[in-house]
Amino acid sequence: MITILDHSFSQLNQFISEKSFSKIFILVDENTHEYCVPLFLANLETEISFEILEIEPGEEMKNIQTANQLWEILTEMHADRKALLINLGGGVITDMGGFVASTYKRGIQFINIPTTLLSMCDASIGGKTGIDLMNYKNMVGTFAFPEQIYFYPKFLETLPVKELKSGFAEMLKHGLIADKLHWEELIQIQSLDALGIEKFIPNSMNIKQEIVNADCFEKNIRKTLNFGHTIGHAIESLCLEDGKPILHGEAVALGMICETHLAYLENLIDEKTSELVIHHIQRYFSFLDMSSYEDSKIFDLLLNDKKNVDEKINFSLITDIGSCAFDYQCSTENITKALNFYRKLSEY
Repeated sequence: MITILDHSFSQLNQFISEKSFSKIFILVDENTHEYCVPLFLANLETEISFEILEIEPGEEMKNIQTANQLWEILTEMHADRKALLINLGGGVITDMGGFVASTYKRGIQFINIPTTLLSMCDASIGGKTGIDLMNYKNMVGTFAFPEQIYFYPKFLETLPVKELKSGFAEMLKHGLIADKLHWEELIQIQSLDALGIEKFIPNSMNIKQEIVNADCFEKNIRKTLNFGHTIGHAIESLCLEDGKPILHGEAVALGMICETHLAYLENLIDEKTSELVIHHIQRYFSFLDMSSYEDSKIFDLLLNDKKNVDEKINFSLITDIGSCAFDYQCSTENITKALNFYRKLSEY
Protein backbone atom coordinates (compact mmCIF):
# COMPACT_ATOMS: atom_id res chain seq x y z
CA MET A 1 0.00 0.00 0.00
CA ILE A 2 1.38 3.42 -1.00
CA THR A 3 0.46 6.35 1.24
CA ILE A 4 1.35 10.03 0.78
CA LEU A 5 2.41 11.33 4.18
CA ASP A 6 1.02 14.56 5.54
CA HIS A 7 3.32 17.10 7.20
CA SER A 8 2.93 15.53 10.64
CA PHE A 9 3.45 11.95 9.42
CA SER A 10 0.13 11.05 11.08
CA GLN A 11 -0.40 7.96 8.91
CA LEU A 12 2.98 6.54 9.91
CA ASN A 13 2.44 7.31 13.58
CA GLN A 14 -0.98 5.67 13.49
CA PHE A 15 0.45 2.57 11.83
CA ILE A 16 3.11 2.23 14.53
CA SER A 17 0.64 2.87 17.35
CA GLU A 18 -1.68 0.12 16.11
CA LYS A 19 1.08 -2.49 16.09
CA SER A 20 2.92 -4.12 18.97
CA PHE A 21 6.48 -3.73 17.81
CA SER A 22 9.12 -4.65 20.35
CA LYS A 23 11.68 -2.21 18.93
CA ILE A 24 12.19 -0.03 15.88
CA PHE A 25 15.34 0.09 13.77
CA ILE A 26 15.80 2.87 11.20
CA LEU A 27 18.20 2.06 8.35
CA VAL A 28 19.82 5.07 6.66
CA ASP A 29 22.98 6.02 4.81
CA GLU A 30 25.17 9.00 5.65
CA ASN A 31 23.29 11.31 3.29
CA THR A 32 19.85 10.35 4.57
CA HIS A 33 21.09 10.70 8.13
CA GLU A 34 22.18 14.28 7.46
CA TYR A 35 19.32 15.52 5.29
CA CYS A 36 16.25 13.44 6.15
CA VAL A 37 16.56 11.98 9.64
CA PRO A 38 16.10 15.33 11.49
CA LEU A 39 12.76 15.91 9.75
CA PHE A 40 11.75 12.29 10.20
CA LEU A 41 12.49 12.22 13.94
CA ALA A 42 10.79 15.58 14.45
CA ASN A 43 7.55 14.00 13.25
CA LEU A 44 7.91 10.48 14.68
CA GLU A 45 5.62 10.00 17.68
CA THR A 46 6.18 6.75 19.54
CA GLU A 47 7.27 5.52 22.94
CA ILE A 48 8.80 2.41 21.40
CA SER A 49 12.58 2.51 21.67
CA PHE A 50 14.43 2.90 18.38
CA GLU A 51 17.96 2.71 17.01
CA ILE A 52 19.45 4.27 13.88
CA LEU A 53 21.59 1.98 11.71
CA GLU A 54 23.83 3.87 9.32
CA ILE A 55 25.80 2.60 6.34
CA GLU A 56 27.97 4.40 3.83
CA PRO A 57 26.18 5.60 0.67
CA GLY A 58 26.57 4.05 -2.77
CA GLU A 59 25.82 0.94 -4.79
CA GLU A 60 29.19 -0.51 -3.78
CA MET A 61 27.79 -1.00 -0.26
CA LYS A 62 24.97 -3.27 -1.50
CA ASN A 63 26.79 -6.52 -0.81
CA ILE A 64 26.83 -9.53 1.49
CA GLN A 65 29.41 -7.93 3.79
CA THR A 66 27.10 -5.01 4.58
CA ALA A 67 24.14 -7.37 5.00
CA ASN A 68 26.17 -9.49 7.40
CA GLN A 69 27.14 -6.43 9.45
CA LEU A 70 23.49 -5.42 9.74
CA TRP A 71 22.43 -8.95 10.76
CA GLU A 72 25.14 -8.90 13.44
CA ILE A 73 24.03 -5.48 14.73
CA LEU A 74 20.40 -6.61 14.92
CA THR A 75 21.52 -9.69 16.82
CA GLU A 76 23.71 -7.70 19.22
CA MET A 77 20.79 -5.32 19.86
CA HIS A 78 18.50 -8.27 20.60
CA ALA A 79 16.11 -7.61 17.75
CA ASP A 80 13.36 -10.22 17.84
CA ARG A 81 10.72 -11.20 15.31
CA LYS A 82 8.42 -8.44 16.53
CA ALA A 83 10.93 -5.73 15.61
CA LEU A 84 10.25 -3.26 12.79
CA LEU A 85 12.87 -2.09 10.30
CA ILE A 86 12.19 1.29 8.68
CA ASN A 87 14.12 1.74 5.44
CA LEU A 88 14.59 5.50 5.12
CA GLY A 89 16.57 6.28 1.99
CA GLY A 90 17.16 5.59 -1.67
CA GLY A 91 17.20 2.42 -3.71
CA VAL A 92 20.24 0.90 -2.01
CA ILE A 93 18.61 1.34 1.39
CA THR A 94 15.24 -0.13 0.38
CA ASP A 95 16.87 -3.02 -1.54
CA MET A 96 19.34 -3.77 1.23
CA GLY A 97 16.95 -3.16 4.11
CA GLY A 98 14.24 -5.32 2.61
CA PHE A 99 16.74 -8.14 2.05
CA VAL A 100 18.10 -7.93 5.59
CA ALA A 101 14.60 -7.80 7.11
CA SER A 102 13.26 -10.66 4.98
CA THR A 103 16.10 -12.99 5.97
CA TYR A 104 16.78 -12.04 9.60
CA LYS A 105 15.18 -14.70 11.82
CA ARG A 106 13.31 -15.83 8.69
CA GLY A 107 11.69 -12.45 8.36
CA ILE A 108 10.77 -9.37 10.38
CA GLN A 109 8.37 -6.62 9.33
CA PHE A 110 9.68 -3.62 7.41
CA ILE A 111 8.37 -0.47 5.80
CA ASN A 112 9.89 1.69 3.08
CA ILE A 113 10.08 5.47 3.22
CA PRO A 114 11.86 6.40 -0.04
CA THR A 115 13.75 9.68 -0.02
CA THR A 116 15.01 9.73 -3.63
CA LEU A 117 12.97 9.95 -6.82
CA LEU A 118 14.44 6.63 -7.99
CA SER A 119 13.34 4.88 -4.85
CA MET A 120 9.91 6.54 -4.82
CA CYS A 121 9.07 5.51 -8.37
CA ASP A 122 10.91 2.22 -8.56
CA ALA A 123 13.04 0.55 -5.90
CA SER A 124 10.69 0.84 -2.92
CA ILE A 125 7.75 -0.66 -4.85
CA GLY A 126 7.27 -4.27 -5.83
CA GLY A 127 8.79 -6.43 -3.12
CA LYS A 128 12.12 -7.07 -4.80
CA THR A 129 14.95 -7.04 -2.29
CA GLY A 130 18.55 -7.86 -2.96
CA ILE A 131 22.27 -7.35 -2.99
CA ASP A 132 24.91 -7.42 -5.69
CA LEU A 133 27.31 -10.31 -6.18
CA MET A 134 30.70 -10.06 -7.94
CA ASN A 135 29.53 -6.75 -9.47
CA TYR A 136 26.44 -8.43 -10.93
CA LYS A 137 23.37 -6.37 -10.04
CA ASN A 138 20.81 -7.84 -7.61
CA MET A 139 22.00 -11.42 -8.05
CA VAL A 140 21.00 -12.48 -4.52
CA GLY A 141 17.66 -11.49 -3.08
CA THR A 142 14.12 -12.30 -2.11
CA PHE A 143 10.57 -11.33 -2.93
CA ALA A 144 9.40 -9.70 0.30
CA PHE A 145 6.76 -7.00 0.48
CA PRO A 146 6.91 -4.07 2.91
CA GLU A 147 4.03 -3.60 5.31
CA GLN A 148 3.66 -0.05 4.02
CA ILE A 149 5.30 2.40 1.61
CA TYR A 150 5.16 6.02 2.71
CA PHE A 151 5.85 8.78 0.20
CA TYR A 152 6.82 12.29 1.40
CA PRO A 153 7.46 14.64 -1.56
CA LYS A 154 9.40 17.20 0.52
CA PHE A 155 12.33 14.79 0.73
CA LEU A 156 12.96 15.50 -2.96
CA GLU A 157 14.03 19.03 -2.06
CA THR A 158 17.16 17.59 -0.44
CA LEU A 159 18.34 16.00 -3.71
CA PRO A 160 20.87 17.29 -6.23
CA VAL A 161 19.74 17.46 -9.87
CA LYS A 162 21.68 14.34 -10.85
CA GLU A 163 19.68 12.29 -8.33
CA LEU A 164 16.42 13.68 -9.68
CA LYS A 165 17.54 12.72 -13.18
CA SER A 166 18.31 9.20 -12.00
CA GLY A 167 14.75 8.69 -10.83
CA PHE A 168 13.32 10.48 -13.84
CA ALA A 169 14.75 7.74 -16.07
CA GLU A 170 12.49 5.21 -14.39
CA MET A 171 9.50 7.51 -14.79
CA LEU A 172 10.20 7.81 -18.52
CA LYS A 173 10.47 4.03 -18.67
CA HIS A 174 7.04 3.60 -17.08
CA GLY A 175 5.54 5.78 -19.78
CA LEU A 176 7.35 3.99 -22.58
CA ILE A 177 6.28 0.51 -21.51
CA ALA A 178 2.76 1.12 -20.25
CA ASP A 179 1.30 4.63 -20.53
CA LYS A 180 1.77 6.85 -23.59
CA LEU A 181 0.02 9.80 -21.93
CA HIS A 182 2.41 9.64 -18.96
CA TRP A 183 5.35 9.71 -21.40
CA GLU A 184 3.90 12.67 -23.28
CA GLU A 185 3.36 14.59 -20.04
CA LEU A 186 6.89 13.94 -18.84
CA ILE A 187 8.62 15.08 -22.02
CA GLN A 188 6.91 18.46 -21.65
CA ILE A 189 9.05 19.15 -18.57
CA GLN A 190 11.68 21.69 -19.55
CA SER A 191 13.90 21.60 -16.47
CA LEU A 192 14.06 18.89 -13.87
CA ASP A 193 13.37 20.13 -10.36
CA ALA A 194 11.40 18.77 -7.42
CA LEU A 195 8.45 21.09 -7.92
CA GLY A 196 8.11 20.30 -11.64
CA ILE A 197 8.31 16.55 -11.17
CA GLU A 198 6.28 16.11 -7.98
CA LYS A 199 2.78 16.05 -9.50
CA PHE A 200 3.73 13.22 -11.89
CA ILE A 201 5.19 10.92 -9.23
CA PRO A 202 1.95 9.30 -7.94
CA ASN A 203 1.01 8.24 -11.49
CA SER A 204 4.44 6.74 -12.06
CA MET A 205 4.25 4.88 -8.75
CA ASN A 206 0.79 3.58 -9.62
CA ILE A 207 1.93 2.33 -13.03
CA LYS A 208 4.57 0.19 -11.39
CA GLN A 209 2.25 -0.94 -8.60
CA GLU A 210 -0.42 -2.05 -11.09
CA ILE A 211 2.12 -4.07 -13.06
CA VAL A 212 3.42 -5.68 -9.87
CA ASN A 213 -0.13 -6.46 -8.69
CA ALA A 214 -0.76 -8.25 -11.99
CA ASP A 215 2.42 -10.33 -11.74
CA CYS A 216 4.02 -10.25 -8.29
CA PHE A 217 6.73 -12.81 -8.96
CA GLU A 218 7.80 -11.70 -12.44
CA LYS A 219 6.47 -14.61 -14.46
CA ASN A 220 5.21 -12.48 -17.37
CA ILE A 221 4.15 -8.81 -17.65
CA ARG A 222 6.32 -7.60 -14.76
CA LYS A 223 9.31 -8.39 -16.96
CA THR A 224 8.44 -5.31 -19.02
CA LEU A 225 9.80 -3.21 -16.14
CA ASN A 226 13.24 -4.44 -17.21
CA PHE A 227 13.20 -2.33 -20.37
CA GLY A 228 16.55 -0.51 -20.52
CA HIS A 229 17.94 -2.62 -17.69
CA THR A 230 19.52 -5.52 -19.57
CA ILE A 231 22.19 -3.40 -21.25
CA GLY A 232 21.93 -0.72 -18.56
CA HIS A 233 22.80 -3.13 -15.75
CA ALA A 234 25.76 -4.47 -17.73
CA ILE A 235 27.26 -0.99 -18.15
CA GLU A 236 26.45 -0.10 -14.54
CA SER A 237 28.29 -3.23 -13.40
CA LEU A 238 31.36 -2.46 -15.55
CA CYS A 239 31.54 1.09 -14.19
CA LEU A 240 31.27 -0.24 -10.64
CA GLU A 241 34.03 -2.77 -11.33
CA ASP A 242 36.24 0.05 -12.63
CA GLY A 243 35.72 2.06 -9.47
CA LYS A 244 33.82 4.72 -11.44
CA PRO A 245 30.20 4.07 -10.42
CA ILE A 246 27.40 5.81 -12.28
CA LEU A 247 23.88 6.38 -11.01
CA HIS A 248 21.35 3.66 -11.76
CA GLY A 249 19.14 6.04 -13.74
CA GLU A 250 22.07 7.10 -15.91
CA ALA A 251 22.67 3.45 -16.76
CA VAL A 252 18.97 2.88 -17.46
CA ALA A 253 18.87 5.92 -19.78
CA LEU A 254 21.83 4.52 -21.71
CA GLY A 255 20.14 1.11 -21.75
CA MET A 256 16.85 2.54 -23.00
CA ILE A 257 18.62 4.27 -25.89
CA CYS A 258 20.42 1.06 -26.87
CA GLU A 259 17.34 -1.10 -26.45
CA THR A 260 15.08 1.34 -28.32
CA HIS A 261 17.45 1.16 -31.27
CA LEU A 262 17.54 -2.61 -30.82
CA ALA A 263 13.73 -2.69 -31.00
CA TYR A 264 13.99 -0.84 -34.31
CA LEU A 265 16.61 -3.26 -35.64
CA GLU A 266 14.32 -6.16 -34.67
CA ASN A 267 11.41 -4.48 -36.55
CA LEU A 268 9.35 -4.01 -33.38
CA ILE A 269 9.08 -0.24 -33.89
CA ASP A 270 9.62 1.98 -36.90
CA GLU A 271 12.56 4.32 -37.36
CA LYS A 272 10.52 7.44 -36.63
CA THR A 273 9.38 6.13 -33.24
CA SER A 274 12.91 5.04 -32.40
CA GLU A 275 14.38 8.44 -33.25
CA LEU A 276 11.66 10.27 -31.32
CA VAL A 277 12.17 8.23 -28.13
CA ILE A 278 15.96 8.51 -28.30
CA HIS A 279 15.79 12.24 -28.96
CA HIS A 280 13.76 12.88 -25.82
CA ILE A 281 15.93 10.66 -23.61
CA GLN A 282 18.99 12.54 -24.85
CA ARG A 283 17.36 15.84 -23.87
CA TYR A 284 17.67 14.88 -20.22
CA PHE A 285 20.71 12.59 -20.10
CA SER A 286 24.27 13.27 -21.17
CA PHE A 287 26.26 10.84 -23.26
CA LEU A 288 28.24 8.28 -21.24
CA ASP A 289 31.52 7.13 -22.71
CA MET A 290 31.64 3.33 -22.84
CA SER A 291 34.32 3.10 -25.53
CA SER A 292 36.69 1.32 -23.13
CA TYR A 293 34.25 -1.57 -22.62
CA GLU A 294 34.71 -4.27 -25.22
CA ASP A 295 31.68 -6.09 -26.57
CA SER A 296 32.97 -9.36 -25.12
CA LYS A 297 32.90 -7.96 -21.57
CA ILE A 298 29.42 -6.54 -22.07
CA PHE A 299 28.15 -9.86 -23.48
CA ASP A 300 29.62 -11.74 -20.49
CA LEU A 301 27.44 -9.63 -18.25
CA LEU A 302 24.41 -9.87 -20.52
CA LEU A 303 24.66 -13.65 -20.46
CA ASN A 304 24.60 -13.61 -16.65
CA ASP A 305 21.48 -11.47 -16.47
CA LYS A 306 18.99 -13.08 -14.09
CA LYS A 307 16.16 -12.90 -16.67
CA ASN A 308 17.93 -15.32 -18.99
CA VAL A 309 16.91 -18.92 -19.64
CA ASP A 310 19.07 -21.62 -21.24
CA GLU A 311 21.91 -19.10 -21.68
CA LYS A 312 19.79 -17.00 -24.03
CA ILE A 313 19.57 -13.25 -23.43
CA ASN A 314 15.98 -12.18 -22.80
CA PHE A 315 15.16 -8.53 -23.51
CA SER A 316 12.12 -6.42 -22.77
CA LEU A 317 11.65 -4.16 -25.81
CA ILE A 318 9.05 -1.55 -26.62
CA THR A 319 6.67 -2.33 -29.48
CA ASP A 320 5.27 1.21 -29.45
CA ILE A 321 5.24 4.14 -27.04
CA GLY A 322 3.17 2.71 -24.21
CA SER A 323 3.58 -1.01 -24.92
CA CYS A 324 6.36 -3.54 -24.44
CA ALA A 325 7.22 -7.14 -25.28
CA PHE A 326 9.14 -9.39 -22.88
CA ASP A 327 11.28 -12.53 -23.16
CA TYR A 328 12.38 -11.28 -26.56
CA GLN A 329 15.57 -12.81 -27.93
CA CYS A 330 17.67 -10.77 -30.35
CA SER A 331 20.44 -11.66 -32.73
CA THR A 332 24.00 -11.12 -31.55
CA GLU A 333 24.54 -8.99 -34.63
CA ASN A 334 21.75 -6.60 -33.70
CA ILE A 335 22.83 -6.34 -30.06
CA THR A 336 26.32 -5.41 -31.28
CA LYS A 337 24.84 -2.86 -33.68
CA ALA A 338 22.82 -1.31 -30.85
CA LEU A 339 25.95 -0.95 -28.68
CA ASN A 340 27.87 0.64 -31.53
CA PHE A 341 24.93 2.93 -32.26
CA TYR A 342 25.24 4.36 -28.76
CA ARG A 343 29.02 4.70 -29.01
CA LYS A 344 28.64 6.76 -32.19
CA LEU A 345 26.23 9.19 -30.52
CA SER A 346 29.29 11.00 -29.16
CA GLU A 347 29.99 12.16 -32.71
CA TYR A 348 26.78 14.22 -32.85
